[in-house]
Amino acid sequence: MSPLNASDLALASASASDSVSAASASSSSAMQKVTVLGATGSIGEGTFAVLRQHPERFVVHGMAAKGNVDKILPLITEFKPKRVALFDAAAAAQLRERLDSDATLAALHVDVLAGESGVVALSGDGEADIVVGAIVGAAGLPPLLAAIKTGCRICLANKEALVMSGKLFFDLAYQYHSTVVPVDSEHSAIFQCLPPSEQVCMGRCDLAGVGVREILLTGSGGPFRDCPLETLTTVTPQMAINHPVWSMGPKISVDSATMMNKALEFIEARYLFNATPEQVKVIVHPQSVIHSMVSYVDGAVLAQLGQPDMKTPIAHALVYPERITTPVSPLDFTKVSALTFKEPEYKRYPCLFMGIEASKLGQASTTALNAANEVAVAAFLAGRISFLGIAEVVEHVLSKISGSSAYELPEIMAIDNQSRSLASAFIDAK
Repeated sequence: MSPLNASDLALASASASDSVSAASASSSSAMQKVTVLGATGSIGEGTFAVLRQHPERFVVHGMAAKGNVDKILPLITEFKPKRVALFDAAAAAQLRERLDSDATLAALHVDVLAGESGVVALSGDGEADIVVGAIVGAAGLPPLLAAIKTGCRICLANKEALVMSGKLFFDLAYQYHSTVVPVDSEHSAIFQCLPPSEQVCMGRCDLAGVGVREILLTGSGGPFRDCPLETLTTVTPQMAINHPVWSMGPKISVDSATMMNKALEFIEARYLFNATPEQVKVIVHPQSVIHSMVSYVDGAVLAQLGQPDMKTPIAHALVYPERITTPVSPLDFTKVSALTFKEPEYKRYPCLFMGIEASKLGQASTTALNAANEVAVAAFLAGRISFLGIAEVVEHVLSKISGSSAYELPEIMAIDNQSRSLASAFIDAK
C-alpha cells in the first residue's frame, strides 16, 4: 500500500473526476438504475428506504440476497426489478414458483437467477448505473469485482471486499473507470472530511500531500466496553448481539462486541485512503455521534456528525457529490449530553489489535483474519465456542498462514478456504 507517485495521482484524479461528473450529469437527465446486493439485510433495507423517497431519481434494476423469499417478495412487488438473484438455489426455485403462481407478479417477468454464479451474473450484467455492495462477508467479493468491470458506481458497504482484495479491487476500479464511494458510516465520514481532490481518488489518495496528519476511526466499543474483563467469560450470543447504539445483523453485532469490525474497518481505511498504519488511529466513542474524524497538520480536526443511522451514508454514496433528503432527523445538539473518547484496551479487544497487525503483514494475513473470524462468529452464535473463543480461533489461524501478499482472486479464495478449514478443525478439536 505504498503511496502513488504524482503522475499516477493526477491520472486517477482526472479519471475519477470525469466519472463523477458524468454520473452527476446523468442523474439530472435520466433515472439511475440501481442493483442492490444484500437486499434483505440492514443496508439493503436502508437503501430501499432512501430509494422509496426518490422515485423520480432511481429505478431498481436488480436485487440479490441469500435466500429469504418471504422478505424479498414484498420488495419485488414494490420496486419491480428486472432481475433477482438468490445464493440459495432451492430458495431461487421457490421464488420462481411463487412469482409464477401470482398473476400480478408473473406479469412483471422477473428474471430469477440462482447460486453464486447467478449473483455474479446479475452484478456484472452492465445494466445498473449504481451497484450497492452490501452482501456480508467473503461472499460479497466476486459479485463486486464483476460489478466493477462494468464501470458503474460502487456504493461500498462490504468491508471484506477490501480486507481480502484491496489492491486488486482498486486496480480494477481504476482500469474500468468505476467510481467507488464508501457506505460504512466511519469511512463515509472520513471521505466527507477529505478535500474534494482526494474524494475522487479512492485507493490512490495522497494524504500527506493534502496535509492530513492522521485519520481518527471511531467505534462505539460495543456492549461490553465498560464491563469487568472477567465477565467476558460468561457472554452469550444474545448479549453480544444487543448493540447499545446501532441496529445491525447478528454477525456484524458480534464483530462490534469484539471490535473485529473496527479491525476490518482499519484495513478498509488503509486501502480506501491509501494510508499507512501510522496514519490511522482507532478510538472508542460510545455515543456514536461523531462517525470519524480527519486530523490535519495545522492542528485542525474535521469531524462528520449525525444520527447513528445508515440511511445518511447510503444516500450520500448514491448521489455524491450531491445531497438528497432521507428519513433521518437532523442531530439535535441540545439533546447530546456528552461526547467521550478513550483508547481501546488490548485485553478487552484482542481481535482489533490482531487486525491492525495483520494489515501490516499483507493481503494473505488480512484474508485469513476475515475467514477465521467468520467461522468463529458462526460457531459462537451456534453455541459451539465461547465469546473469548472467537479471538482464540483467529489467533490460531493467523499463526498458521503466511503473511505474504495475495493478489489474484483464485489465490485469495484459496487462502480464504484454507483459513476456514483451519478454523473449523480448531473449533472441532476444542
